Amino acid sequence: MLTEKDFIATSYNSIESASFEWSAPSNIALVKYWGKKENQIPANPSISFTLNNCKTITKLEVVKKSENNSFSFDLLFEGKPKEDFKPKIQKFFERIEKYCPFLKEYHFKIDTQNTFPHSSGIASSASGMAALAMNIMSLEKAINPTISDDYFYSKASFLARLGSGSACRSIKGEVVVWGNHAEINGSSNLFGVEFSEIHQNFKNYQDTILLVDKGEKQVSSTVGHDLMHNHPYAERRFTQAHENLSQIKAILSSGNIAEFIKIVESEALTLHAMMMTSMPYFILMKPNTLEIINKIWKFRNETQIPVCFTLDAGANVHVLYPENVKENVLQFIQDELVGYCQNGQYICDQIGNGAKSN
Repeated sequence: MLTEKDFIATSYNSIESASFEWSAPSNIALVKYWGKKENQIPANPSISFTLNNCKTITKLEVVKKSENNSFSFDLLFEGKPKEDFKPKIQKFFERIEKYCPFLKEYHFKIDTQNTFPHSSGIASSASGMAALAMNIMSLEKAINPTISDDYFYSKASFLARLGSGSACRSIKGEVVVWGNHAEINGSSNLFGVEFSEIHQNFKNYQDTILLVDKGEKQVSSTVGHDLMHNHPYAERRFTQAHENLSQIKAILSSGNIAEFIKIVESEALTLHAMMMTSMPYFILMKPNTLEIINKIWKFRNETQIPVCFTLDAGANVHVLYPENVKENVLQFIQDELVGYCQNGQYICDQIGNGAKSN
């Protein structure tokens, strides 16, 4: 079992210059992570579907520099300098320097873009940090070719977590567990691990993301996580997450979609219930979020088509369904749900396989 100390790079060479390019997808949690301890350690384990189409593509160019007393990088977003994102990268480098002590030896040009609309309200920090972590691991592999593939991916997930907690679930696919759980072999608070016992019913599972509100959230996820510290229901919630993960593990293996729906929708509503019952309290759902949820329930009841929803920490709705009902569900979305989306926008996605080298 890899420990934090195992991720400290000790022996490596140097190179004059190199360039790498990786894409990493977004992910959607089924059992939610909400509440964290120091150093980006989750208060409870979570499990997510890795997505396929919503991704960040990041190119990294590295050049050896003469002095090595500070971090040096340029950041481009969609080809243009992006100054307001630089402090986040600076903070990320500071957090990971202990594990990648070679960072100050190079100047980095980070050129990044998303395949989804920038202001869509889809979390780009997970895909963005995962893509950057993969590139940094490519640099480490270039200066230390002896590292194994397993170590490469585990450390990439470990580094991504230090940039944005859920980013550690965007390295691999199709289903990833992050956080210690008694029943999942190799599970860790330090990095995400692939969950491979997936029934055919969940292969190519679809996720259509309804863009209800594309504005900035009134309360950031970072603040939301912190509000779990003195939350009246925190301990019960953390226990519940362990219980739900045990259940969904069995469900993903057995292919029971009806039970899958119960856990996934309950988790989504519980996440938002935690926000509404924290102090200060806040609501990230919008009226249209609730309209969509009610429409999905009505449609499922009337047609028996196994479509369900989940939510992130925001107003957008992820509509989840098996591939074999895709036509019916997309027709339903067109007929009944598009009107609740901002500018009628939605994104069709599905389960994917994680980060890819370009």
